[in-house]
Amino acid sequence: MRKRILPHPALSALLLIVWLLLANRVSPGTILLGAAWAVALPKFTQPFWPDRPRLRFGRALAGYIVVVAYDIVVANFQVARLVLFRRNRGLRSRWLVIPIDLSTAEAITVLAGTISLTPGTVTADISADGRTLLVHALDVRDPDAEISRIKARYEAPLARVFA
Repeated sequence: MRKRILPHPALSALLLIVWLLLANRVSPGTILLGAAWAVALPKFTQPFWPDRPRLRFGRALAGYIVVVAYDIVVANFQVARLVLFRRNRGLRSRWLVIPIDLSTAEAITVLAGTISLTPGTVTADISADGRTLLVHALDVRDPDAEISRIKARYEAPLARVFA
């Protein structure tokens, strides 16, 4: 019964939270309209989600969020230092081809998005077979070390989250 009303409960909760943040006020009408959207949208899009990804909420996801947030803050300062003090002298921008072991499209999408969220790197493309990402990095001393860092800090935890 619950699956028929809320086919994607986490998505419904996220939609309600986003609606309340966009409305910028909490009132009975706002909550009611947000709840209606939170129930209707997942039900409407359910046919497009034949294989729902299984997520592990808890330590794995919390640890991943902490690592990504920390890396975003640190990378902001690193890029600011590069832009303000080094300018174009000595930047070692590189294209990195990152082999990925993740199997679900959702996990690969989160990995690509995470890389793009971190200042100084952007995911430019994914191979047709979904096995490699093409990433541009602003300043890289050792491309192999950077690939290993991305796989260890982002891909390995995502493999645990998307079990």
